[in-house]
Amino acid sequence: MLEVLRRVIQEVNGARNLDAALATMVRRIRKAMHTDVCSFYLYDPDIEELVLMETIGLHSRAVGRVSLRVGEGLVGLVAEREEPLNLEDAPAHPRFRYFEATGEERYSSFLGVPIIHQRRMLGVLVVQQSEKRRYDEEDEAFLITMGAQLAGVLAHALATGSLTRPSLPGGQALFTGVAASPGMAIGEVVVIAPPADLNSVPDLVPTDVEHEISRLRVAIGRVREEIKAAGERLANRISAQELALFEVYQQMLSEAALSQEVEKRIREGQWAPGALADVVRRHVQYLERVDDDYLRERAADVRDLGRRVLAHLQEETPQIPDTFPESTILVGDEISVATLGEVPRERLTGLVSVRGSSTSHVAIIARAMGIPTVLGMVDLPLPRLSGARVVLDGHRGRLFVRPSEELESRYRSLIAEEEALTEVLEHEQDLPSETPDGHLMPLMVNTGLAIDMAVSLKKRISGVGLYRTEVPFMIAERFPGEQEQARLYRDQLESFSPLPVVMRTLDIGGDKDLPYFPIEEANPFLGWRGIRVTLDHPEVLMVQLRAMLRASCGLDNLQVLLPMVTNVVEVDDALKLLDRAIRELGEEGVSAKRPLVGVMLEVPATLYQLDALAERADFFSVGSNDLTQYLLAVDRNNPRVADLYDACHPAVLSAMSRLAEESGRLRKPISVCGELAGDPAGALLLMGMGFDALSMNAPSLPRVRAAIRRVSLKAAQDLVQETLALNTPGAVRSHLFARLNEWQLAHLLPPRD
Repeated sequence: MLEVLRRVIQEVNGARNLDAALATMVRRIRKAMHTDVCSFYLYDPDIEELVLMETIGLHSRAVGRVSLRVGEGLVGLVAEREEPLNLEDAPAHPRFRYFEATGEERYSSFLGVPIIHQRRMLGVLVVQQSEKRRYDEEDEAFLITMGAQLAGVLAHALATGSLTRPSLPGGQALFTGVAASPGMAIGEVVVIAPPADLNSVPDLVPTDVEHEISRLRVAIGRVREEIKAAGERLANRISAQELALFEVYQQMLSEAALSQEVEKRIREGQWAPGALADVVRRHVQYLERVDDDYLRERAADVRDLGRRVLAHLQEETPQIPDTFPESTILVGDEISVATLGEVPRERLTGLVSVRGSSTSHVAIIARAMGIPTVLGMVDLPLPRLSGARVVLDGHRGRLFVRPSEELESRYRSLIAEEEALTEVLEHEQDLPSETPDGHLMPLMVNTGLAIDMAVSLKKRISGVGLYRTEVPFMIAERFPGEQEQARLYRDQLESFSPLPVVMRTLDIGGDKDLPYFPIEEANPFLGWRGIRVTLDHPEVLMVQLRAMLRASCGLDNLQVLLPMVTNVVEVDDALKLLDRAIRELGEEGVSAKRPLVGVMLEVPATLYQLDALAERADFFSVGSNDLTQYLLAVDRNNPRVADLYDACHPAVLSAMSRLAEESGRLRKPISVCGELAGDPAGALLLMGMGFDALSMNAPSLPRVRAAIRRVSLKAAQDLVQETLALNTPGAVRSHLFARLNEWQLAHLLPPRD
């Protein structure tokens, strides 16, 4: 059954459109399960009914005409309960409903499973049998697996506009990912195709067919030369049998095979990369289905050849187009900082990526630039999105493809409200962040690049609460040298002097790899990251510490922050290296003062080591993002569990309150530099808990300042006590909204559903 399942999935994924995919699926399922009927009912949210979309075994005239409400009949019952229903005598069930058009009165047995995509019920998949039959566990498991596969196909079809049935909405689709940078945008998709990825080539119509054919032939010719040269290099090192594989490759590339078929597709209206990808995928799917072992193995060869030819085609095809729509939503499998820099800033209104996370360098820069961004959108069908109109919601991690007029109008209003609020708040940004009862709440900024434009905010902030030193490392092609780093750090320290600048030592690992220092791990967030990496590579940390100290000479506003501390010994080892760096520079004639050193509290273990850490550190900084992730055991960058990640979880708030209280007892300054600090409601909670400073991305400053200036410290403290008594994140969020609404500050929060 597993082999059958694999083949059906391949055929469905290889179908050119939704109709073909559905037809293939119902026929293959009926045959595989040796049953009489297989049908698919699609849920239409506009009319709130399940519509029969495809069947084999029922009357074909019923397709598109038979529909039923959720809860109506056995199919409706499956949709209502969102769980499988397995009946040996279906007509005897009290919910059985007879539809004359289907002719289903002849069928006794019934097995139905819901089709669910990201918690949305999309439809129901059903098999039926004329004689009484109890479908066994293997049958049920098979159908559930097919349903899960169909969910992805349907989601892609919605996004690409393939759902053209008259009873369905106009192709609007919703995809969700990880909210990486707040804000909302409406615009047109520009797909950035990754190099040599056959599954991510956009569909484009060629402007010059002969030119496309010509460059295809050139690309194939280059691959033939590469393979010939590779075969000649290996001729004396491999057997004649293995050498014959190179001849097989040459035959596959011959005029009569690959080239001819791709050229045919180009003449039918596909550009060369798209035509190549289609042909290669079709051949691969065919070869993987055949029973002959030798031919099945050739599928990998065909795929490899396709990638090689595509790579040469893409050398001539700029990944970044020459012109961009006025409101460009850049979409790609993975968007690099370099790519971001090639799009005119005035036209770039949003970013969406299949890969990436809220702490990746692209996300960091997007937040600094104020560009709405959603990453980790794993189910996004890239190839057919180019040119699509979309609505991007960076607050809630949503992308609406081909939105309805009503939805677009609603988001236009929300965007206008945000712009108006930003303009209003701008007028008080030079005022102190002081509560009505006289409590001063220092606000600091998170930086990482000059692009942050934080220097212009100098008179509005109390310093830099977090300078991410890894960002310059990420955009380099090697580890920056000491002098190079010293210049970068000096610019930051001088720009903000005399305000303090907290520089975090290199924090890589987890989801922040360096291109020249990759870290491959099965579980990177519990692996080699932060101070664990730099202590294992003291040559890297020493260069960085020396550069920081050198840069701070004469300014004395440097503070050093150690990330991902788990053990007190790690702090001891880092301090020894710092003292050594000071001594070495002194021997070289550079007089550097010992800066204040802080520990980042983001690993739960540090909550229980505060006394020991306080003996060694001058201050604490809470990384609320990672602390939340580790307390809740939720990868915040995994869209499938992103809903479970919530900084307002009662356990997280309780931990934060304890940290503030304990730091007060130990007389150690403590700040927060996570996303919670940049949320107006979160900032009020943190102020009420007793944190000494809040650090955030520059775009978050106006709303946080506005909230602090309108709520007394006493009211914030009361809010903390009320909130800590609540048991669920939902209850906390609702209470915070209610309180801010009472204080007429609800407009400072992100829009709600």
